[in-house]
Amino acid sequence: MSINLTEAAASEIRRVMDEQNRPELKYVRVGVVGGGCSGFQYSFDFTNAYDETADMVTEQHGVGVVVDKKSDLFLDGTTIDFYTGLEKRGFTFNNPNAVKSCGCGSSFSA
Repeated sequence: MSINLTEAAASEIRRVMDEQNRPELKYVRVGVVGGGCSGFQYSFDFTNAYDETADMVTEQHGVGVVVDKKSDLFLDGTTIDFYTGLEKRGFTFNNPNAVKSCGCGSSFSA
């Protein structure tokens, strides 16, 4: 799989999953969908299942990560981190395939 979670991102994902108190949610699903101001945007959601033929699954720092094979083409080499600073707080995507991205950090073109 092409996505790498940092320990900070995995820790925050586990915290949110625990906070939601929904033990059926076992994975974070990361993908790419059309839209946003640059053409594509990241999708990031929790799920309890995956399709063995259409998805790729790994476990990183105790978090199950699911990526559909189509999105994997756009996410190859992407690192997902969790940033906490005075000016903002949230997940960041460092995607080497993004030719252009916008200021929101969730939209890109490839």
